[in-house]
Amino acid sequence: MKSGAEPRTPLLVRGAGLLDRIDYRLIETPEERDSVYLLRYRAYLHGGLILPSESMRVNDRYDDAPNAWIFGIYVDGELCSSLRIHVLTSEWRMSYSTELYGDILHPRLDRGEVFVDPARLAADPEKAQRFPELAYLAVRLGYLACDHFNVDTGLSMVRPDHQAFYRRVFLSEQIGEPRAFPGWHTMKTSLMASDFRNVREKILARFPIMRSTASERRRLFERSDGHVPVPAEVLPFERASIVPLA
Repeated sequence: MKSGAEPRTPLLVRGAGLLDRIDYRLIETPEERDSVYLLRYRAYLHGGLILPSESMRVNDRYDDAPNAWIFGIYVDGELCSSLRIHVLTSEWRMSYSTELYGDILHPRLDRGEVFVDPARLAADPEKAQRFPELAYLAVRLGYLACDHFNVDTGLSMVRPDHQAFYRRVFLSEQIGEPRAFPGWHTMKTSLMASDFRNVREKILARFPIMRSTASERRRLFERSDGHVPVPAEVLPFERASIVPLA
């Protein structure tokens, strides 16, 4: 999304209103995936990140990674944006972030740290202009994933003109220098990190729409086939924070 599309009025006013019209859907069928791949193509082409292609689709091998969720963000039933979420653990390391920044991330994964790694954020160019708060509601999925999986850190591979957005919303800091992103011929990305356990409440205080219920998070991240692509020790926040009575 273009940085110029960020809301200029308080998110509490604009984002909260659109949230009532938002539907987050896990993308599972071939038809749904094709719609997301086309959306990515239109968004990245409009942003000057990629060259035209005959397929008019953008997808990659990480779309099929066992530790990935692909979400469509629908407004009034119409696909407007998409985001892919990876959960990274010592067992599950498949993502572009570990491919590009393995020297930084693998040692931390070896120590048992857990990351949420959003990727492939895309928005329909026309819808992004109509709904400038859409960017916040798309990246809200990353916050919900951090909450659900009780992670240490939220990651973001960010183009230079979007870094201020992630610093403001997630209090992220750059931990990896700009590196070439596969398929993007005009721009590099930097790796940013949000110390989730320490900034969780600060983010909620500044952006109340990040709040969610346990049932909403389960609906989003617990798959209908019962497959859980993360180790059992990665527990949702509400369970991990319970201390048994003596």
